[in-house]
Amino acid sequence: MDAAGLVDHYLQLCEDRDLDRAGRLLAPGALIVFPGGRRFATLPELASASRGTYRWVRKHRDRYLVGAAADGVSVTSLGRLYGQWPDGEPFDGIRYADVFVLRDGLIVEQHVYNDLAIAVASRDPSR
Repeated sequence: MDAAGLVDHYLQLCEDRDLDRAGRLLAPGALIVFPGGRRFATLPELASASRGTYRWVRKHRDRYLVGAAADGVSVTSLGRLYGQWPDGEPFDGIRYADVFVLRDGLIVEQHVYNDLAIAVASRDPSR
């Protein structure tokens, strides 16, 4: 599987909440960093921390950028988040960029950037 294909497969497994299989694509001690500098050691820890932000979320994965990293391959996934807020209202079109570093066929770093906090802040507070 090429680097972009591995990342796409990993993101799909995460969306499907098949965290055991997704975790097998992470190198031991992989660095997972989300907006605000929040670091996670495991995918279940990440999923737990996201509870209450939305009922579910998925990604329109629009494109991948692949390049060389210092000691591996860098893959950036660009696209838009869509899903459902805790009150059931749908959302779509929230920008994201996920930056990965792969080494020896495994993900060693994942850095997530998105506009989710801006979307939450702009929601009607009466909801």
